Amino acid sequence: MLNTVKGQAAGLTKDQRNAFLAAYLGWAMDAFDYFLVVLVYSEIADEFHVSLTDMAFLTTATLVMRPVGALLFGMWADRRGRRVPLMVDVVFYSIVGFACAFAPNYTVLLVLRLLYGIGMGGEWGLGAALAMEKIPASRRGFWSGLLQSGYSLGYLLAAVAFFVIEPVFGWRGLFAFSLLPALVALWVRSRVEESEVWEKSVRLNRTPAYQVFKNPAVLRRFVYLVALMTAFNWMSHGTQDIYPTFVKKGLDLSANTSIAIAVVYNIGAMIGGVLLGAYSERLGRRRTIMIAAAAGLVVVPFFVLSTTVGWLMLSSFLMQVCVQGAWGVIPAHLTEMSPDAVRGFYPGVTYQLGNLIAALNLPIQEALAERHGYPSAMAWTIVPTLAVVILLSAIGKEAKGVRFGSSGPQAPNTAATGTAQP
Repeated sequence: MLNTVKGQAAGLTKDQRNAFLAAYLGWAMDAFDYFLVVLVYSEIADEFHVSLTDMAFLTTATLVMRPVGALLFGMWADRRGRRVPLMVDVVFYSIVGFACAFAPNYTVLLVLRLLYGIGMGGEWGLGAALAMEKIPASRRGFWSGLLQSGYSLGYLLAAVAFFVIEPVFGWRGLFAFSLLPALVALWVRSRVEESEVWEKSVRLNRTPAYQVFKNPAVLRRFVYLVALMTAFNWMSHGTQDIYPTFVKKGLDLSANTSIAIAVVYNIGAMIGGVLLGAYSERLGRRRTIMIAAAAGLVVVPFFVLSTTVGWLMLSSFLMQVCVQGAWGVIPAHLTEMSPDAVRGFYPGVTYQLGNLIAALNLPIQEALAERHGYPSAMAWTIVPTLAVVILLSAIGKEAKGVRFGSSGPQAPNTAATGTAQP
């Protein structure tokens, strides 16, 4: 895979490579932060003398504020360009994340996590928009998959940091350490030039976002993409968030075994994202998603019923190849489906609203697991979600290969193809 990445990168300019790397590091930081909090729940709860239920609200609070960040930074990016909002965003969430290391109590930490959610909410949409606007249209699929694999890299980094830093410096040391990769992302981002597509779009029009949404087609597509992203986030969180608990509590395996399995399935996630993202250039965005989700349905029985470490590793590896393989299409798919005038906030807000709705997944799975066991809880939530992903992809449209800057300011990209109107 490394040789493939080098081959693909050989044809890119320095600015294009920097834009992609900045987006990749930002997305990895998003996942790093999310799983860092999950890994240190109990330590923080013990120090602040709060229940695990209260601790779980820290993650919920962050998710609630992400759509706000996607909207605020996205609208700014559509009016003033991508580069400056992205740099301000990474400075903002770096400072807030570092401040978490010095929170004196639970209330202060909760406020900081709310603010952090605003910063991270602005990250994915702007980073994806800038990267996809700079990447050549014929290569978007591959780079989309590689960009999405940054999420799995962040998960791996969180696991490694937990083992290396937490035993020595505690949970506060982990939050302090998060400043380092964020500053690296800022340094790379400072070397990225403004989006040429945005500059062209601004010269052509300065249509306000509310005017764009007066077009019924734009509004229908927005609602459709929120529904699609809800299903996608439910699919991802449904196969990841409860799985370590299933391994530890449901099967009575050790925490180290759980982390080892997580490392294996995150490698599968990275492979799947790059592989299927690249194949989406041949198969199309929607068809690739449907194939990946259908393959996931085949893997479900092995995924939920395996009990030995070997089968757990294999089945979770295959499941994440399918799930994150489908996700590998999304950065390209959402940016291609976005009108030029609002590409700064359109992908990010649809993604983050879907993520917010999908936050209900874990409580539902835990409630089902308490009554019926973890295998049933996972099967009863994963199977319908995969089916919904297939259905929504089948009835939707795509705009693979669309030339950004070529569509009207108040219309969806005119290259969109498919069977339905979203």
